[in-house]
Parts: sequence; structure tokens; C-alpha cells
Amino acid sequence: MHLDFRRVLCATSVLALAVGSNAAFAQSADSVAAPQAAAEAASDQAIVVTGLRASLRDALNAKRNTAVVAETISSKDIGVLPDVTIADSLGRLPGVTATRDRGNASQAAVRGLGPRLVLGLINGREVASSEPDRNVRWEIYPSEIVSSVAVYKGQSANFIAGGVAATIDIQTIKPLDYHGPALTVRGGAIYNDGGKDIPGYSGLGARGSAQYVGKLTDNLGLVLGGTYQRQKNGFESFQGWGYNTPDTGTPPTDASGNKINAPWGAQSEVKGLTETRWSTTAALQWKPGSYWDITLDGLYSNIKINENQAQQWYGRSNGWGDWGGNFGQPGDIYQPGNYTLAGNTVTGATLNNYSSVTNVFGKYTEDKTLFVSGLNAKYDDGTWSVKTDVSYSSAKRNNLYRSVATEFYPSSTTFATGAGQVPSLSVSGANVGDTSAQTVQSYYPGLYDGPQRLHDDLGAGQIDIRRAVNSGWLAGVGVGLRYSNRVKSLAYGSGSVGTIGGGNVTLNAADLTAFNVRNFSVPTMVYGNFDTIAAQSVVYTPGADDPTKGWRVREDDMEGYVMADLGGNGFSGNVGVRFVDVVTHSTAAGSSTSWDPAANNGSGANVTTIFPIQGNSHYFRALPSINLNFELTDTLKLRVAAARVISRPPLDELRANRILSVYPPQLTGSAGNPNLRPFMATQGDISAEWYFHKDALLAVAGYYKDVDTNIGYTQTTQNIGGADYLITGPANGKGGYIAGVETTLQMPFYFIPGLDKFGIYANAAFVKSDLKELAPKANPFPAVGLADFTGEFDLWYSDHGIDARLALKHHSPFTVIYGWDASQLTRLDSETTLGASIGYSITKNISVRVQANNLTNQVARFYWNNDPNQIARYEKYGRSYLADVTVRY
Repeated sequence: MHLDFRRVLCATSVLALAVGSNAAFAQSADSVAAPQAAAEAASDQAIVVTGLRASLRDALNAKRNTAVVAETISSKDIGVLPDVTIADSLGRLPGVTATRDRGNASQAAVRGLGPRLVLGLINGREVASSEPDRNVRWEIYPSEIVSSVAVYKGQSANFIAGGVAATIDIQTIKPLDYHGPALTVRGGAIYNDGGKDIPGYSGLGARGSAQYVGKLTDNLGLVLGGTYQRQKNGFESFQGWGYNTPDTGTPPTDASGNKINAPWGAQSEVKGLTETRWSTTAALQWKPGSYWDITLDGLYSNIKINENQAQQWYGRSNGWGDWGGNFGQPGDIYQPGNYTLAGNTVTGATLNNYSSVTNVFGKYTEDKTLFVSGLNAKYDDGTWSVKTDVSYSSAKRNNLYRSVATEFYPSSTTFATGAGQVPSLSVSGANVGDTSAQTVQSYYPGLYDGPQRLHDDLGAGQIDIRRAVNSGWLAGVGVGLRYSNRVKSLAYGSGSVGTIGGGNVTLNAADLTAFNVRNFSVPTMVYGNFDTIAAQSVVYTPGADDPTKGWRVREDDMEGYVMADLGGNGFSGNVGVRFVDVVTHSTAAGSSTSWDPAANNGSGANVTTIFPIQGNSHYFRALPSINLNFELTDTLKLRVAAARVISRPPLDELRANRILSVYPPQLTGSAGNPNLRPFMATQGDISAEWYFHKDALLAVAGYYKDVDTNIGYTQTTQNIGGADYLITGPANGKGGYIAGVETTLQMPFYFIPGLDKFGIYANAAFVKSDLKELAPKANPFPAVGLADFTGEFDLWYSDHGIDARLALKHHSPFTVIYGWDASQLTRLDSETTLGASIGYSITKNISVRVQANNLTNQVARFYWNNDPNQIARYEKYGRSYLADVTVRY
């Protein structure tokens, strides 16, 4: 889709007309600015604005006072944000799209660029992550611990380098800067209806929190808090395994010899999911004098996921890929008249080759922790400002998957999975849902995958020195230095599965329940308690770690900057340059597998040789930036900015692993790439912001990014040991441009008598870009995170102790990474989600809240190879509801 600037102009005009009624009350913003400000000040002395409206006002003021183009979220009181996690709140902002994981808002794409290009900070510090790359899963942060969030879309020399898309900084509560109740306690229930069809499963959960903020003395304050949440968000999913295409295999051809994309197979999955999260926060703030501010803070969060899964696999044996055969020829899977094509992709067929149906009883567990700590000391006497900060963070993740399998071979399988239709599949000749016929076969009893153990340690220290000058246009000069050391590693376990006694085992029918899913049509599925089923049928034998899947990457990052603060009559800003010097060291294991005819007593066997491998890299970049802000009137602000920006390569893609397969004449392999160059871009911003009321804003922002290089997965020829191998792995690819326009309207209906306590918050973002991923070669995906359009429309009411909000969010299709493997790119179709919340203050100290999300049960549909007919996932997460009570003292 091309960016139609007529649509942008239309949208902007609609927003302007919405506030155009101001003309009925004033001839110009300049003529009424002073008396309006005076009236508002007098009004504020009589009425204290709290709750949702206060948070919106604080966010508006914070945006107005930032030195760069930014979006902000503010919480006037603890827990006032109308969201369960900060990820939900981030998704409301202009140009920000939150991707969903297990139904929860999770990672953030900003301005058409994906999560890998977003730098996440906590209290201004880079933090460790339990993701394999650098991404931050924002749902790990409960809204109760957050005092404000800034999404910096522009760059300044004194910012930590790393956000080509944006820098997102979460600020937690500082006790001496907080004004509100000392103790806030909240408790309630949460319910998700996505798993209501799962036998014996309830979607009812609970959450609670407590926060204490106290001043131990006039200059010493303490905050201590904790949160707990037990969420039951089961859901149903239909998944395609990918397609046999020219890029991925040997595709079949039709009767005319044209290459056809055929699916490898598919599966349906129902997850009975329990996610438990708890966190603790603490901060001690000390102001020993008027010049000093010292804060020690820490955060610990733990999330445990327990998934009991029922799956059906279609095509594990006698798969659907056709393996290079010709359609219509004897013995092929797809017989004449029994398959459907959309373009050159098979979207449906009836298979008469006894393709297998595998019932899988699975259990996935995940345990991840995050610890963040820091000490910040600031001295400011009005002329000199010196700030030092030291921090340490650690993230760990352990996950394990186990399963038990039973298998059937129906005489025929019929499926339909094309674009625009609900996927369906049926079989004949086998009752795959018969609870009395579930037999674990000794030849395929199940899977044992893992455990995976990921560990990320990040320590950093920095110092910033600034001297106020206030001479002409020069307001001050500053310098800074920062060093960080980060080590991320992954250990990958292995194991085997066997049946008890070594033969086939028939499961106890009394332990199983047959059921049907409602969101798509597939054969009757079978559900049971995994631990009970596994105990009667299989033996899991853990093995040693697989050295070819493990890796370790160390990154040493030294940064420094010089910057001048600018100021004068009606303008402010800064100009400077940041220097980034990065050294990485990667260690891992490589392997080479080939056929040895002399092995196995002369009968031949595959022989694998494992050897250590390492790679080092070093790069230096200079990042100039300039930000200029002009106060055109008392209510109109213009921002202009330009910068050179960087995002360091994903840590897991810097791994040194290399796995080679030596089967002449084709020598192939897969590998990481320790020599990846960073993402680099040159960007420009312009933003006009009209603050036409104390609670109102109309803003239009435009930006342009010239991206030097993208990082993606592709196939390259590499000479290793004198032989040429076709290696699949991450590589630097062609860059491109991104151009966009964002509009924001925030206002109460103060100009309509009787409706001044109602208001709207709305934004729209339009993006145009030629930036592509590196795959598939024939039709590459648009860059990860690139949505042509995102928009939010909220209607709110805040008065008489009531805070209510109705929120509608829409995004157009965009590319996402499937799971943790960045080579698995999929396209997420457009989504429109609707949510609502209402809170009521029964007394000054007691309030209640009810919230509902995803009221329309929006389907999440993903597809492979940039082709809507190649289904990857079709999921409905269900509606979620929250009801809680808050007590403040």
C-alpha cells in the first residue's frame, strides 16, 4: 500500500475541524492565551483534578516539556493507569503497535520498525532481557509500579545509543517526588474466556498489589511494593508448518510444469495456560541538602508459565509437501481434481495417501526472572550539574517441552486453509478422537525438547557533567561517559523418550476427554492431564547439553558525548555528538556431518565432528544530533530535529555457531554471524503541537529515516576449508527509507455545555517505506513492524469519582517474527480491538474498577512467505475481564 497523503490531509483536517469550534469562543490563540491561562489557574485553585483526567494532563505537560519528539504516559496516582501491564498503555500511543503473545500485549513496534530496533530502559538504564536478542517484553512490568513512560522518537546526544525506532524509558516511583496516599492496596479477579471449551479448565484468575510510599524524614523517603497475578488465558490455534517453495525445498509442479507451493503439514492446538507473575520493587531516596539527590532502587520480577496442551498434527508421516513430484501423476499426494490452487499455492485438497494424524498431549513450562538495580547520585547547584549512575541487571529463562503422542492413519484427509476463510480439516477412515483407542506407539512416543537455559547479565556505569552558561543562545554545555558490559548465553539440553516396557502402550480412557473446538473446524480432539498420561506411558531420559545449539556473546560498549544546550527568546534545544565504540566476543561450537562408508563396521553411517569456534567484532560510530524547539506562540510549538542513530545487532544473531552438512555435490549449513554490522539510519523530524487548552493537544508530526542496512536471514555462499557451502543465517542486507506522518488529538469537550467532563484521545499514523526483509527471495516481506496505518480512538469521562474509557485500536498488516527464531518471518493480518474500563471512587480512600479487553474477540491471522494463502497461525485469544478494589491511606 502506498502512503496516500490525501488520506493524511483528510485525517488531519478532521482533527482540525474537531477543535475548530474554538473559533466561536476566540478570534485567535494569541488573543486569549493570557486570560485563558489565568482562568485555568484560578479554576485549578478551586478544583483538584485527579484520576484519568489528571494522568492525561500530566502526560500532555510532559510531552510539551521534552527536548525531543516524544510521547508520554503519566500516572498521577499509583495504579490509576487503565491497563494491567504497561504494554497495553504503550499500544495506545501514536505510531506504536503492541504485538500479542498468548493474548497479552507484549513487544512494541514503533514508527514502522520492529522490537529489535527499540531500546528499552528502566529509570534511564539499559536492562537485561530474557529474550534471546535485546527485546524487552513490556508485559513483565505491572502498571502499578510505573510512574511515567517516555517514548523518545527523536535522538539526543546524551541518550544511550540503541534506538533506531525509538527509546522507551519506564520510570518507577521516587518517594520524595511522590504526592499521594502512603499505602495503596489492590486486589481483584481476572477472567479470560478463550479457554472455556477446554475440559476441566477455568479461565478465572486473580491479581493483587500493595505499595507503600513514606517519608522517613524530611529528606529521606522509602517506597516498597509488590504485585501478584495468576492469569488463566487458554486459547485455540490452527497452525501451518510452512510451505515447500523454491526458497525452502524442492517444490512440486502442476501438470504444466509450473512450480507450486505445497504445505508441509498443519496442526491444531488448544492451550490450557496458567501464567503466574509476581514482582517486588523498592527505592530509597535521600536529599541531604538542596544540591543533592541520591536514589537507590531495585526491581525483581518472576513469571512462570505452565501450559497443558492438546494438539493434533496433520502430516507428520506421509506429509503434504509432495517432495518435487508432479501433480496428477500416479503415486503423488495430490490427484487430479482433488486440490485447489490460489495463484501458485495449494489452499485445499483431499489426500488419499494415509497421511498421519498425531494426537499430542504436551506440557510446556517456562520460568523467567528479572532483577534490576541501580544507584544514582546527582549534584546540581544551578551552575554545575554532575550525575553518576551505576546499575546491574540480570535476566534468566528456563523452559522445557515434553509430550506424549498417539498416531492414526486415516484413508483420506481434506483441508482448506486459503486467505479469507476459517481453516478447516476433516478425515475419514479413522476415529482420531476415540478416547479408548489412544495408543502410544514405540516408534514415536513423543518429544523431549530442552531444557533451554538463557542467562543475561548487564552491568553499566556512567557520569554526566553539565555547566549552565546562559550566554546568548548558549544555555549550557555537557559531556558524559558510559561503559557497559553485557554477557548473554544459551545452553540447550537434549533428551530422549521411550515407552514404558519398550512396546506400545494404550492410554486409560478414563483419563481422557474428547472435545471439539469452536473457532475452526477440525476432527474431535482429546484432552487429558499431561502428568497423569506421561506417568502411565513414557519414560523421559535427560541427556547432556547439545553444544551445537549453545552459545555465549560478550559485548563491551563504551560511549561518550559532548552536547550544547541551546536557549533564547522563544526557542530551545541542543546540538551534540555521541561516540559509540563496541567490541563483541562470541564463543560456541561448530559441527560437520558427513557420510562415512567405513563406519558402523563397514555398513556406513553419518559421522558428526564437533569443534570449538569463536568470532570477534569491533566497530566505532559517531552519532551527531540536533533538536530545535520553537515557541511560536503561548500555545503553539514547533520542533525540528535531525540525527544519526544506531541499533546494535541482536545478540543471538552474533553467535558463532556453524553447523555444516557435507553431502556432495550440495554442501549446506547454518550459522550465526559475529561480524554483523549494526543497524544505522539518518533521520529527520518535524512536529507542530498546538496546546489550545490545559487538557488539549492537536499535533501533526512528520519524519523520514534513511536506513543504511537491515539485518535478516538469507542464504549466502561461503568458502570454508576450500569448499563452497550454501549457508543459511543472519546477514546485513539492503537498507531503504521510511517516511511517515502522525496526528494526535487529545481534548475534553470543554466547548460543549454539559459535556466538559467527556473527552477524546485519538491518533493516526501513516507510513510509507521500501525497506524489505531478506526473505523470501522471490517476494520479500516488508520490514518487521512496518504497518502502513495504525490508529487509536478513545472516548473518556472523568468526574464525580468516575473514570471511564472506551478504546478502539486498529492496525494494518505488518511483519512479525514467529517465536524466538528471527528466521521465521510471518505476516500478521490487520486487527481491530475494542476495550473498555470504568472506575468509581466510593470514598476518598476506596475505589472499584472493571475492565474488559478484546471485546470483539479479534482473530489473529498470520501467514508465511508474504502470501495470504499460506497460513501460519489462526488464533482467537478470547475476551478478558478484570474487576478489582483499591484501598488508599
